[in-house]
Amino acid sequence: MVVARRRMLDTSDPWFQRRPVDRPRLRLVCFPHAGGTAHSYFGWPDRMPAGVEVLAVQYPGRQNRFAEPCLTSMTELADAVTMALKAYLGPPMVFFGHSMGSAVAYEVAVRIQRETGEGIRQLLVSGRGAPHHSYAGRGSRALDDDALVALVRRLSGPDAEVYDHPDMRELLLPALRADYTLLDGYDPVRQPARLAFPVTAYGGRDDPACPVAELDSWAEVTEGRHEVLTFPGGHFYLRDHEAALVEHLAGRLPVDAPAD
Repeated sequence: MVVARRRMLDTSDPWFQRRPVDRPRLRLVCFPHAGGTAHSYFGWPDRMPAGVEVLAVQYPGRQNRFAEPCLTSMTELADAVTMALKAYLGPPMVFFGHSMGSAVAYEVAVRIQRETGEGIRQLLVSGRGAPHHSYAGRGSRALDDDALVALVRRLSGPDAEVYDHPDMRELLLPALRADYTLLDGYDPVRQPARLAFPVTAYGGRDDPACPVAELDSWAEVTEGRHEVLTFPGGHFYLRDHEAALVEHLAGRLPVDAPAD
């Protein structure tokens, strides 16, 4: 059952925005899309079952981390998030990532599995094929600012209209460009590391950046169960169908583990 509640947002750890849960049974770690922020998951904690704590990852160079330089290397970003997550090991974790966040979530999951051998119960991905199949973001490094913004508009990116305002464009474009530069330089091995836990892939049925068939590629990176679930809409289907998406994934979270 989803429990409606609203706790004070904790931003004391720059890597995560969260509403603390007493003795959490599970932590859901959420990774934003390219150009996105932890705020993308602001409403998720209120839709979670009791005992589930949401950690929304905040990449450097945006919102409360605006003064920090953006990261443009997948290796550097995944290593840094992995290091930051070690402070939260204990309760089981489930990862969710949308678009670029799917690739970052996968890379962090590989590192956690390799270093601890446990801790993660599921990987939930959205709007992107498995790393060794997806080419979304390739070639974006060569785009000028107008072309990069046009790409975001074609994907119906959330709040894309902010780039119409010169002051906001100047503030937000560096993070967007850094993320696309990261994707452009992300070249995973052709034989990806396999995960020991299930992977569920979500997507929009009319997503121009990730056709539904690409979601099947995640079956090749798991030794566990693989499932695909789609919703009406395009790349940012989860904006219009947030309630249905979160209800589906919340209902499948493994919250049977005892609290610490």
